[in-house]
Amino acid sequence: MEKRQSGQVDELKNRLHQFLEKLESIEPETTDLDEIDQLIRLIDELEDQMNKIKKDQ
Repeated sequence: MEKRQSGQVDELKNRLHQFLEKLESIEPETTDLDEIDQLIRLIDELEDQMNKIKKDQ
């Protein structure tokens, strides 16, 4: 794996870690739509990053 791709994968891992931390911190009883929308945006960003990495291979 070339260095650029390795950096992209590391960035993707960091973003995934951020997503998991956010997901774990959410309390179902008090979660509002804004928090859910934020999670959905994060998932979309992760998907875009993954697609870019696949395209660059």
